[in-house]
Amino acid sequence: MAFDLDQLKGVLYAAVLSDTLDSLGLANQAMRPFVRPLDESLVLFGRARTGLYLPVYEARPGDNPYAVEIELVDDLRPGEVAVLACHGPTERIAPWGELLTTAAKARGAAGCVTDGLVRDIRHIRQASFPVFAGGIGPLDSKGRGKMVERDCTVMCGGVVVRPGDLVFGDADGVVVIPVERASEVLEAALAKVTGESHTREELAKGAKLAEVFAKYGVL
Repeated sequence: MAFDLDQLKGVLYAAVLSDTLDSLGLANQAMRPFVRPLDESLVLFGRARTGLYLPVYEARPGDNPYAVEIELVDDLRPGEVAVLACHGPTERIAPWGELLTTAAKARGAAGCVTDGLVRDIRHIRQASFPVFAGGIGPLDSKGRGKMVERDCTVMCGGVVVRPGDLVFGDADGVVVIPVERASEVLEAALAKVTGESHTREELAKGAKLAEVFAKYGVL
């Protein structure tokens, strides 16, 4: 079944996706809690484009430490999410800022997720571009970290992410849906949203939690 990710952004949420993934035996798909949105009002949902960073301890003359990073950002397509793995939490590597946000947004990208740091956050918030990060700091990545490979399997925020996997983020955090299980997960999550809506309505009318849980099996 084909899904419109932009449309689903307004229907799904991280908690219901996490519960659904758990129920399907995929219990390690939520990024660690230190990966937080810069703007909790924004929702991110798209397909992963990954970048792997390693720490470095000097800026070498003549070396362009941004080369692979630039290739990735310039190659982003509409609906894709830059997922930048920095072995976070980290206090040194800040792979994302205002200019990459501007370039990614112009290409129609859906957002960025990193377990590293971000900077220029006032400008990013003004751009209304969804960014989830492991922290905030003013440091340039030059001489501290370098993207060494792109479009490869990475570990970001404690979750394995592969190119093409679905990445969803909201105020509760970030979850990753393996692409080969996407249809199954999304169908089950939509069914759970319906069940939660019925549960919420009956609880608001004063029904007892035990009775509603027995009826819908949703909590």
